[in-house]
Amino acid sequence: MSNAPSIRDAVQARLARRHRAEQRFQFYGLAAISAAVLFLCLLLGSIIVQSLPAFTAHRMVLDVPIHAEIADPRGDRSEASLRRGAYNTLIQNSLREQFPEADTVSELRELYGLYSAVNAARLLNQVVNAPELIGERVSFSFPLSDDADLYLKGLATDERRLSGDAPITLSQSANGPVEIQSASSDPVFADFVNSVRTRLEVAADEARLRAARAREDAQAELDSDARDSLDFEARRAEALAERLSAEARSDNVITLGPQTASLMLRAQGGVLRVNEIRADARQATGEWLIAPDDAARTVERWSLWVIETPAIARRISDRQIVWARALKERGLVKNGLNTTLFTSADSREPELAGVAGALAGSVLTMIITMFLAVPIGVGAAIYLEEFAPKNRLTDFIEVNINNLAAVPSIVFGLLGLAVFINLFGLPRSAPLVGGMVLALMTLPTVIISARASLKAVPPSIREAALGVGASRTQAVFHHVLPLAMPGILTGSIIGLAQALGETAPLLMIGMVAFIADPPTLGLAGFTEPATVMPVQIYIWSSSAERAFEARTAAAILALLTLLISFNAVAIYLRRRFERRW
Repeated sequence: MSNAPSIRDAVQARLARRHRAEQRFQFYGLAAISAAVLFLCLLLGSIIVQSLPAFTAHRMVLDVPIHAEIADPRGDRSEASLRRGAYNTLIQNSLREQFPEADTVSELRELYGLYSAVNAARLLNQVVNAPELIGERVSFSFPLSDDADLYLKGLATDERRLSGDAPITLSQSANGPVEIQSASSDPVFADFVNSVRTRLEVAADEARLRAARAREDAQAELDSDARDSLDFEARRAEALAERLSAEARSDNVITLGPQTASLMLRAQGGVLRVNEIRADARQATGEWLIAPDDAARTVERWSLWVIETPAIARRISDRQIVWARALKERGLVKNGLNTTLFTSADSREPELAGVAGALAGSVLTMIITMFLAVPIGVGAAIYLEEFAPKNRLTDFIEVNINNLAAVPSIVFGLLGLAVFINLFGLPRSAPLVGGMVLALMTLPTVIISARASLKAVPPSIREAALGVGASRTQAVFHHVLPLAMPGILTGSIIGLAQALGETAPLLMIGMVAFIADPPTLGLAGFTEPATVMPVQIYIWSSSAERAFEARTAAAILALLTLLISFNAVAIYLRRRFERRW
């Protein structure tokens, strides 16, 4: 009896340890799920934030006069004559009316760089479809260039505005620079000069740090050539640091250039770019980028516009920034939904690129994949599970099907390249070949999932069907297959969703080609050149233009939407037809 309490205490202690272990296991499980959900939210959140600029775009709206001598060279209003017209010249003339001060070749090149010349094709089609527009003024809307669009969205430069408190005087000699001088003793450019000098000091400190690191690396380097190269780099960095420090401490004129921030002065309805500032911060010289409405000498109301990002570090020039901002202020540039992203195919110009071609190619490719992989895979599963004899041959086939499910997808791409293209001569970069390659890759997944669904049907169903006189074929197709169909559909849809996200096998058969026009959604489209969403994402992600970053994220969201839709259909079908035994 004396041992009873000790035994009970030991049992309670073991139960307490078991309960604590179960609680720890539950905690670890919840922590793992929470971490997975957190990482998923971070991933989706980063993609969504990065893709937001792609869903809106700035468009320019100009009244373009359709001059007959430019749009209709022959003067007969025929389609052949209209298609020979210089429609880009019409757009350029209309844009030049907004900024008549742009007269040199370099200035006009910058002005016309605010849009892509490809937009002239849309104006051509508009005039060809309605020749009565010749001699009229047409309101023509087209997207701004990607660099101007990014600037107006605040993604290309850092800038700030400074109000002018003291009056200034402006004077200009014939064809000379504009002289700017404070009408009082106030140093109107002092804040900007101080910021420039601070930046020069910071750049000098960075150059000294690079020089010190180069010296340390040179001392540790054993190779004489490498040591000489590091010594040269250190001397060059030290010379740069001395020059920057001298410029920061200099009492001479501060010259603004591509490596410094840009300073604009807005006055009298015009914009003046400051090129030089005197050391006293009271006098400066510049040039008009937009001519003023009034040439008054003394200006009471003015403001400074500082573009912090140096011109050497951005793809848009000072003039283009001023012109783009002026067009927006005049109501000629508006920001709205970027419909081009969903209605156009790929383009070398980011502002004209869209996913319509890739979506059409994905649809056509998945149609081929579905009509090949699902019937063949389900048929093979039914035969192997219900009719095939159990011998070495079927065991060999089952082992190879399981092995094929683990083969890298690029191997199927090599197979498609060797067999479908090189041997059979099928067209390269066509949805027909892409669908056949993805069907080969999806077949093992469909077969395995279909066999598992057939095996999950209780044997009593087969025995009951056979017991009432049904044949083996009737028992399988009338009783077993309908009950296994939810699992078969689920596995097939998941396999197709996996195929939709594949890139490597399609790269091998040439679907990485640049496709400017979407394929036809019909029988002819299956043999036309096309690309698919994963390949389009790959192409855009490797493009140099910064605007393609947002479009890449937007295309990823479109692909994720398709994949989620596929999986949602699979879940619905499983729950709709699921039977519990």
